[in-house]
Amino acid sequence: MNEIFASDTLTLEELRHRLSKPAFKALQATIEKGVAIDPAIADTVALAMKTWALEKGATHYTHWFQPLTGLTAEKHDSFLTPTSEGSAIAQFGGKDLIQAEPDASSFPSGGIRATFEARGYTAWDPTSPAFIMRHSNGATLCIPTAFASWTGEALDLKIPLLRSIEALNKAAQKVLPHFGIQANKVSSTLGAEQEYFLIDEEFYLARPDLVMTGRTLFGAKPPRGQELEDHYFGSIPDRVLSFMTDAEHQLYALGIPIKTRHNEVAPGQFEIAPIFEPSNIAADHQQLIMQVLKNTARKHGMVALLHEKPFAGINGSGKHCNWSIGTDTGINLLEPGDDPQSNLSFLFFCAAVIRAVDVHQDLLRISVASASNDHRLGANEAPPAILSIFLGSELTGVFERLVSGKGSGKKPGLLKLGTPVLPHLPLHAGDRNRTSPFAFTGNKFEFRAVGSSQSISLPITVLNTIVAESIDVLGERLEAGLKKGKSLEEALLEVLKDTYKKHNRIIFNGDGYSEAWHQEAERRGLLNLRTALDAIERLTSEKNAALFAKYGVLNERELEARQEVMYDIYFKSVNIEGETTEWIAQTQILPGALAYLADLEAVSKSKAAARTAEQVTRATDALSDALEALKQQNAALGGDTVHEKAYHMRDRVLPAMGEVRKAADALEKLVAADHWPLPSYRDMLFIK
Repeated sequence: MNEIFASDTLTLEELRHRLSKPAFKALQATIEKGVAIDPAIADTVALAMKTWALEKGATHYTHWFQPLTGLTAEKHDSFLTPTSEGSAIAQFGGKDLIQAEPDASSFPSGGIRATFEARGYTAWDPTSPAFIMRHSNGATLCIPTAFASWTGEALDLKIPLLRSIEALNKAAQKVLPHFGIQANKVSSTLGAEQEYFLIDEEFYLARPDLVMTGRTLFGAKPPRGQELEDHYFGSIPDRVLSFMTDAEHQLYALGIPIKTRHNEVAPGQFEIAPIFEPSNIAADHQQLIMQVLKNTARKHGMVALLHEKPFAGINGSGKHCNWSIGTDTGINLLEPGDDPQSNLSFLFFCAAVIRAVDVHQDLLRISVASASNDHRLGANEAPPAILSIFLGSELTGVFERLVSGKGSGKKPGLLKLGTPVLPHLPLHAGDRNRTSPFAFTGNKFEFRAVGSSQSISLPITVLNTIVAESIDVLGERLEAGLKKGKSLEEALLEVLKDTYKKHNRIIFNGDGYSEAWHQEAERRGLLNLRTALDAIERLTSEKNAALFAKYGVLNERELEARQEVMYDIYFKSVNIEGETTEWIAQTQILPGALAYLADLEAVSKSKAAARTAEQVTRATDALSDALEALKQQNAALGGDTVHEKAYHMRDRVLPAMGEVRKAADALEKLVAADHWPLPSYRDMLFIK
């Protein structure tokens, strides 16, 4: 295992052996301290990178980046360069490493670039290590890069993430001295749990809806789903375990610290999870995890489905992001400590997160907004669209006692803060609440609303930025108290009490699925942005534009561009689903039902045949009527702008699709299996 891990990753230790001491120290300063990269070392690093890649069998290199599609992109160039003598050499220099110019015209830009303005630049990100991606007949050196327009606007998900990490660093560094903490760098850390489904490739290829949209647009609920709860943490089937082992070995070689694998709740559903890493690297690794899962499943005759809700009526899939803040000296700022000083800092940073989530509920909801996640949020074992924080009863009690001033409630298992002003802290301050979209779990917050198919970069960019702002706000209040001559404990107590009083409406430790919570949340004034479009329209609000501009994460043009891209992706996703629904119903389901009806009419003297024929006729007519209504909505498109089209998809096409599905699923329960054109849920979910 030790020999495999990071064997296909150009680690710092590997570079230490290949670079001169001055070059390595310069690169190390960039990676660990955020010092600007020294262009003078580019050729030296490029030579080391090329030599290492060739030794690993790579024939090509690519700048690997994350455009606004939410996927990854790459253009491969060969190391091989012909010479004038008719031979060839392997060539890769500093210029090739630092910057490249892909043809960027076809990537979504939200209006930042017109199609005829194709120029875009990828720029090397030295903080994320280069790696080797292997395929069946070779290997490629992948260099993680940022992607920007020639005018300097961010066209990707990495640049805002890196900016938000720096914003968080600057904000935290201002307050750490008050708590006696020294650090060169503060950054967010992340561990993202990836849920997914596996189905047999044969069934996948027989389901045009899965091939075209990633989810089943038809499918009657089988007699057995997840009711028996026998799949969760059950024995992993041998075929699936072989796939998992294969995928894990590839991920280990890429330096991705996979720790956990298990059966999830729904039949055919599984989870893979790494331990925490710096958030920029974790975001890159999360994209690789999805890629490796999909590629490896096909090698084993299966398909990995990453859609948030590939099957109706059973659990969807999420990507639970376990987020925290840490220093380069190894201190987790969201973990209660063993001494009073570290617990003071913990309470401060915890309060900052509480304020951030309350003030910016809309941004967190926007960060997970998509047509696909709309099918999952609020459903079984998925958090609702209402943002709230689960703190657990003990930690909630700490903050309540801060406000009431009723003492510490000294109980076993509590950590002393060393001052009578502040209450004791629970040693294990968080339980698990699967209904909460944002839960404290002991030394981190788990953002559970993130969708299984999406990049984690935007949610983490938002988290970093809103917490940076809250740290600044609370830090200013703390300093104001200190300037008045108050002790640290007294000044902090005042800040904590004021923050909790203003923002405790966001704390909810109960059942997030219950209707009672929806009513309570409305009474509290919390947002309930039920659909992606309800959320997306708020992205460019005055509050949000000012926040991102203040911290240099996204300027106004970049923010508007992302909103436009989100509208466009929503429209196109649902439009494809609507047309696929029409196509399958018209060319497969309806003909199959009519053929079965003809067979029944051939034996119509039978009472059973006549009764069945009557039922099938009614169901077929219902499908035909619903299909005609869907055709009209698909043809209308709803307007000229992408915004109008997106709302037409939500308000007209999706309901029409639902009616077609309702009729088709009723037919599936009536039509003979040999006349039904699609593999059933029973086939896909239970045959492994």
